[in-house]
Parts: sequence; structure tokens; C-alpha cells
Amino acid sequence: LSGQALTFFGHVSPIDFLTGQNWSPLSNTPSYGVLPLVSGTLIVTVGSAVIALPVGLGAAIYLSEYASSRVRGIVKPLLEILAGIPTVIYGYFALVYLTPLLDAPLPIRQTIIPGEFVFVVPSIGTFNALSASIAVGVMIIPMVSSISEDALSAVPDSLREAGYGLGSTKFDVSTSIVVPAATSGIVSSYVLALSRAIGETMIVVVAAGQSPKIPTVPNILENFTQSIETMTVAMVNIASAESLGQTVAYESMFAIGLTLFAITLTMNYIAELISRQYREEY
Repeated sequence: LSGQALTFFGHVSPIDFLTGQNWSPLSNTPSYGVLPLVSGTLIVTVGSAVIALPVGLGAAIYLSEYASSRVRGIVKPLLEILAGIPTVIYGYFALVYLTPLLDAPLPIRQTIIPGEFVFVVPSIGTFNALSASIAVGVMIIPMVSSISEDALSAVPDSLREAGYGLGSTKFDVSTSIVVPAATSGIVSSYVLALSRAIGETMIVVVAAGQSPKIPTVPNILENFTQSIETMTVAMVNIASAESLGQTVAYESMFAIGLTLFAITLTMNYIAELISRQYREEY
């Protein structure tokens, strides 16, 4: 990976690669700016995190603190089934079912402050980041819920009993005692899930499209309604190109892979620092 990436950087400056705003490696005048791909990856990752992190943690709290053994025996296998579904099925579901469903009430145009601010959500394209984000979010929910539930279950019952002894409700004990005590494991589940979302390929290939672009401001929601291209999709497109050979475009695939590796490595390092900060020894 690093060898081919270094060869690529012999042709293209790392500064141009990391700061360039145009990605077109297979055109007659190729350009190798990775920022549009990083932006697309972050859009899908943030969108999936908004869905998966709260839902996954909520499911973990319910299974650990509220669910009976019978309910837990039903819900946990269902979550494991979600984890076992091939990602291409998620992508197909997002393209064929989610996109028409989301596009039905659109466009939305609402004046919030007359003459100052208008809230606009445009129609959704056939390929869009929103459907892909939802599908990726659903896919990583089992990872968040499973690891977080293990962390919550590992909290000693003595802490719960101390809370009840002070007159706390079950909700107070769950949110104010158990969750903080399991912060280390919960953070680990978040990072693993987000790393999985960053590296997801098939869902975004099928549902998100192949249009590298920089997000527009100030209407952030508009970015989710448009086709984007992530780093993994770009790698697939390059790898599947005919008669590519040992070209600069081919080598750029390894530069993208190295960038992706650096991002996930940084995330895991930050997560390790946070886990050490909040780790409890029982």
C-alpha cells in the first residue's frame, strides 16, 4: 500500500492531492484532488452516525437495564441478523425503496424569517447521500448496540444498588450511573462503528452515486440530496477501469487507501485516549 502510494506521490504532490478540489483521474486532463472524496465519505459517515449512535445506545440500554430475559433472547438475534445481511442488499434497498419514500414529500420550502432565512430541502436525486447514510446507519446499529450492551452489562450491580438506595429511579440509574461507568466501552463501539461506516463500499456504490463534489454551504441538507462519491467508491471505479495498467490513476488508488488508513488509525488513536481517560477498574 505505502510503496504504490509513494510512487504516486512521485508524480503528484501530496499537497495537491490533499488540498485539491477536483477528482477526475480517468479523464483526458486528470486531476487528483482527494478533498471531494473525503467530503463524500464524511457526509455518509456523519449521516449514518446520527442514526446509529443514539439508536444503538438506546437499544443497548434497553437490553441491559430494562428487557426481560425472554425479550433479550428475541431482540439480540434480530440485531445479529441485521449484522449478517450482505451490504449489497442494503444498497439495493436504499436505491429502490428508501429514495422514492424520502422523495415523496419533497421539495420543502419554508420561510423562517421573512426576507432573511428560507429553509429549503430540494428533491432527492436517484443517487443520493441521504439514502446511503440511512442504510449504512442501519447496518452499523448492531455493532454499536452489541458492544455497548456488553459494556453496560459489565458494570457491577453494586453501583446500581447504591443508586437505588439513594432513591434514584431506574432511568436515573441507567443514564447517570451505568452509562457513565461504561463510557470506555461505549466510545469503543462508536469508533468501531464509524470506522466501519468510513470503509463501507457496496452500499455507497449502489445508492450514493459517483459524483465527487465539495459540500455546499449554507444549505447543508442539500448535500444529502445529491449524488456524491466516497473514497471507497473511487477505488472501485479505478480498479474496474479497463486497460488501466501501471498508470498514475492506478497508483492513485493506493494513495486513497493510505489516506483512508490514516483516517481510521487517527480515529482509533483518539478513541484509545478517550477510553483511557474514562476507563473504570472494578
